[in-house]
Amino acid sequence: MTSAHEPSLSPTQPAGPQRRAGRLVALMAAALLAVVAAVAALAALDMWSESANHTQLHITKADWQVSDAPGFSAAPATQDSSLLPNAWQTAGLPHALPVALLRQAAAAAPGTTRTTWFRVSSQGLPPTKLPLALYGARVRTDGTVAVYADGRLVHTAQQQGPLWNSPRMPLWVPLEKTADGSAPREILIRLEHTRASQVALSSLWLGPAEALSWRHSWRYWLQLELPAMFSTAFLAVGIFALFVWFKWRHRTAYLLFFVLAATSFLRGLHFYVGFLIANDWFAWLSVNSLFWLVATVHFSIVLLHRHRQPWLTGSLIAVTVLMGLLTLPMNAPLPNTPQVTPLIYAVVALMGVSVSLAGAINAWRRASGEAMLVAMGTALCTVFGAGDWLQQSNFTSPEGWYLGAWTNAISFSIFGALLYRRYVGAIVEVEQVNASLAERLKAREIELEMSHQRLRAVEQRQLLGEERQRMMQDMHDGLGSTLISAIRSVEHGGMSDAKVSQILKDCMDDLKLAIDSMEPVEADLLLLLATLRFRLEPRLEGTGVTLFWEVQELPTLQWLDPSSALHILRIVQESVANILRHTRATEIRVATSVAGDGVQVIISDNGQGFDVEKALEEATGKGLHNQRRRAQMLRGTVAWESGPGGTRFTLWLPKAPTVAHSV
Repeated sequence: MTSAHEPSLSPTQPAGPQRRAGRLVALMAAALLAVVAAVAALAALDMWSESANHTQLHITKADWQVSDAPGFSAAPATQDSSLLPNAWQTAGLPHALPVALLRQAAAAAPGTTRTTWFRVSSQGLPPTKLPLALYGARVRTDGTVAVYADGRLVHTAQQQGPLWNSPRMPLWVPLEKTADGSAPREILIRLEHTRASQVALSSLWLGPAEALSWRHSWRYWLQLELPAMFSTAFLAVGIFALFVWFKWRHRTAYLLFFVLAATSFLRGLHFYVGFLIANDWFAWLSVNSLFWLVATVHFSIVLLHRHRQPWLTGSLIAVTVLMGLLTLPMNAPLPNTPQVTPLIYAVVALMGVSVSLAGAINAWRRASGEAMLVAMGTALCTVFGAGDWLQQSNFTSPEGWYLGAWTNAISFSIFGALLYRRYVGAIVEVEQVNASLAERLKAREIELEMSHQRLRAVEQRQLLGEERQRMMQDMHDGLGSTLISAIRSVEHGGMSDAKVSQILKDCMDDLKLAIDSMEPVEADLLLLLATLRFRLEPRLEGTGVTLFWEVQELPTLQWLDPSSALHILRIVQESVANILRHTRATEIRVATSVAGDGVQVIISDNGQGFDVEKALEEATGKGLHNQRRRAQMLRGTVAWESGPGGTRFTLWLPKAPTVAHSV
């Protein structure tokens, strides 16, 4: 029944099986002592109430007799005890004659019934003006119950078959006073039962209803309502486990938990329903669910200690199937009646002892604390069930408590504790995994940070190398070439001082442009032009040329990097230098605008103009060709419009990213 992939129900393993088993035994012993102490406290409370309250009558003697009847019948509306046979005998209460189980089962024939009568007197009840009630801890019978007060029917538990939930149901009968305001003089109790079975009646209490109600309420709550709440809660958690199993089909433990909760609920259902049970199939279900319950507990213990027990498992399945077939309502060879069920329950008790003993032994050997806990709980439930079986079979007093009502509470507590432990274990495991993941993530972050730092260092070295190469190439092609030409001219004496000064100024401007191109401009063309304006204005002040700055907002150029910036600065600088050298202009205007899918930089002057085509064809047009070449590297264009009124130079640059080439 186990699987290699089935997870263990135990998240941790204690130090040793002996220590674990000792703790579990102590826990179960403490639980049992708590139950015994509670029952003893209630009994002591009964004794204290009896001695302290003198308005109640505790009836411990009754007259009784038994008469034959052809079958179960409805209780008549009136019944005079003097009309019954004069066969009364005195008996003490509680009254429970021993039952011969084998003879009772053999005589379980339909249609043969008996009626047992109990007659008690209210003599000795202190007079009171309060409403009266009759209370009894338990009435055992497999038929109907009727109560008469002074011959008038005041209470009945009528049914249509020989199965009733009287073992747990305390007797509570409100009584009306007679016409003169006194209590009923005689109370007659009629119990129907099958011929071979015996009835049982606890001692009775007669007195004011408000003084006796706590006895009935406490017993009813402890025997019926509280166990019913545990059973319902157990079923609710079991249904939740079923849905968990639907999600993870390989987790057999959740399915077993649902089956256990369902069978436990079905087992005690006939004690909680609000009607008397007469359906044979329902009776079959309530009896056989006990076999299913024991088998399911066995499977759960095996799942916990992970040791197969094929002989015991096969025997339990065989007995469960066999009893289910033998007790079927359809012409069953073993009729499912209250006369036969005590023997059936003896078989269940033997199964429970076998399961708990085998489970405890294997749990000890396998050092499984959880399996030991379930085995001990099964043993405790078996003891409770055996006590109830003795009480139902009249081997013990009917005044006792029906402890079998608490088997569902024990099962729910044990398996609920296992689920809680699994839940907490899962949380701890998740926290440990999260902590491990956090540590691994932290280590990975440190590793990535170190890798990032190394990459940044490599990238910085690469950028510095590229920038160094660009600067060297720019100085070689621009500044270096100009200086070499100037040096050769000076060496040969073919250049005037003014010419040398102009060349040096151009070299200085070229060097400043190279430096300015390295400033971060954040893809802003206007910011780049502003740096150029900062360099040009001091130079223009001594030339008599006025600079008009008419730029406007432009979209950012994401492709603008230091290399592209240097190309733009050189193009604009060359245009301004040409104006200063050749046009004799007194005004220079720098403007910007958006043109289609690009931007424009427009530089115009009021000089004498020149022939653009001729200048491009001659050797003197080298500067114009350099401007065009640089613009092409930026995927842009340059254009000149020149005439007697001045020259207009236009640089168009695209908005979209381009591939900029170094100089």
